[in-house]
Amino acid sequence: MAAKVFESIGKFGPALAVAGGVVNSTLYNVAVIFDRFRGVQDIVVGEETHFLIPWVQKPIIFDCHSPPRNVPVITGSKDLQNVNITLRIIFRPIVSQLPRIFSIGDDYDERVLTSITTKVLKSVVASFDAGEVITQRELVSRQVNNDLTEQAATFGLILDDVSLTHLTFGKEFTEAL
Repeated sequence: MAAKVFESIGKFGPALAVAGGVVNSTLYNVAVIFDRFRGVQDIVVGEETHFLIPWVQKPIIFDCHSPPRNVPVITGSKDLQNVNITLRIIFRPIVSQLPRIFSIGDDYDERVLTSITTKVLKSVVASFDAGEVITQRELVSRQVNNDLTEQAATFGLILDDVSLTHLTFGKEFTEAL
C-alpha cells in the first residue's frame, strides 16, 4: 500500500517541482517593479506578496532599513583653518520615492549622501571660526542636521540620525592651542 503511494508521488514529483518553481518565480515581496516594456513603474506597491509576469517584470529589492554611514569631510572654517569632520548618518529611503531613487542607481546612498554632506558641512563650517566650531559644537551639529535633512528630503531620503563623530583641526591650529 505504502509502495503504491510513493510510486504515484514519484510520478507527479517532477511535475509538482516545476509547477512550484513557476509559481515561486511569479511571487515577490518588494516595493518597485521594473517592466521590460514600460520601464520602472511609478506605482509603489506595499511589501506584501504580489504576482508578476515572468520575464516581463522584474522585482527591484530595496533595503529600507537604516544602515549607518560615516562620511569624512575636510573643509575650512571662517578663519581659514582646516577642519576634519566625520559625520555619522542613519538614513532610509522614502517608500513613495523608490522609483525615483532607483533612477539614481544602485549606489544612490553613496552618490547622494557624500555629495550633500560635503556641500552642507562646507557651508555650515565656513560660517564659524575654528574656535567657535569647538565651543559651539552643539549649534554646528544642529545646523548641519537641519540643512542635511532638508537636502536629503529632496532626494527621497529620511535621516533618522545625524551626528558629528570626529572633529579635528589642521596641524598648525592644533599646535597653536
